Amino acid sequence: MKRALIVIDVQESFRARPLWEEISDPEIARPVNRLVRGARERGDLVVWVLHTAPGSGDVFDPELGHVRLLEELEQPLPGEPVLRKTSHNAFTTTNLQQLLTEAGVGELWVCGIRTEQCVETTARLGSDLGYEVVFVVDATATNPIGHLSAEAIIERTTAVLRDRFARIATVDELAATPV
Repeated sequence: MKRALIVIDVQESFRARPLWEEISDPEIARPVNRLVRGARERGDLVVWVLHTAPGSGDVFDPELGHVRLLEELEQPLPGEPVLRKTSHNAFTTTNLQQLLTEAGVGELWVCGIRTEQCVETTARLGSDLGYEVVFVVDATATNPIGHLSAEAIIERTTAVLRDRFARIATVDELAATPV
């Protein structure tokens, strides 16, 4: 079965926010880069997704210049789609499903920023659309929300996704996936 790695919102917009100081993994580019290199070696499709909020005047407004991949990330190669979304999940406001269908993809590996928000909603919708979804937990990052720590949010997210919407995996586990 063909696979795609979906890299969600690993972008400078988050680093431009004061909340970046509290992010669960400020080195999120490292595990994501490992996934990207492995996906490319296996010939898997790599899809890059950026969150935008045109006209908002905040860090997600493309006019301010923060809507770009973190500078330390592997950069997209020719032929790797870079999608811009305006919804929480990577499907609703992009042509992601069309790209995956045309490429014959049946399995999605998802990673990125806001474990419980954009990455989780993409995993849920991907599952509902019939894809086998792998949620790469240590290649996601988030911030505390209210009285919940980032760690508690990640724990809750993996608990609700596990065996319902996604298989939970780590970068090390997936690095062993054969070519």
